[in-house]
Amino acid sequence: MTVAPSTRMAAADRRRHLIETAIRVFSEGSYRGTTTAEIARAAGVSEPILYRHFASKRDLYLAALDHLWSQAKVLWEKSLFGESTVVDGIAEIGRGHFSVHDCKFQLAEMWVQALGEAPDDPELRDHIRKHMREVHEFLADAIRRGQAEGSLHADRDPEAEAWVFMAGGLFGMVGRRVGLLGDDEVARIRSARLEWMRS
Repeated sequence: MTVAPSTRMAAADRRRHLIETAIRVFSEGSYRGTTTAEIARAAGVSEPILYRHFASKRDLYLAALDHLWSQAKVLWEKSLFGESTVVDGIAEIGRGHFSVHDCKFQLAEMWVQALGEAPDDPELRDHIRKHMREVHEFLADAIRRGQAEGSLHADRDPEAEAWVFMAGGLFGMVGRRVGLLGDDEVARIRSARLEWMRS
């Protein structure tokens, strides 16, 4: 559906609108297959207006990745601090994230797309590496907090476990894309991981 934003939209609002539209279009297609013309059309603007905000499709893609992580981080912090223990917060993060409009789902989708392009694009590769390290550090810190409060096993390596959580998210996305894993299987894997962290 094409949205026709007001011509009086402030620059920051228009930029956000373009990013959110790009996330939807990239998530429904692919990085390589999506054009800036398609994104502009879906956003209800001309391509030159899109280029006033983003120098290239890559710049828009990187902004979309950062936007999704900002959204996910807010939601994850809410789950981690809103539950009685960190382990309950981690379980809450994992529940109910199967909608294609969910920022966690979209982030994993865009990671998978970026990984396919990264070998041929050093700037994208550097950005995705820095971006994924930031997500990793967030998860490792959450695990350390869980160990300090006693809800997660003290002998588990937070750095290694954070990578395993991220790998699970990527594998879950690949599994859904090719029909390898169903939601029940993903939930069972997640439950087994949490049990390992608690034991």
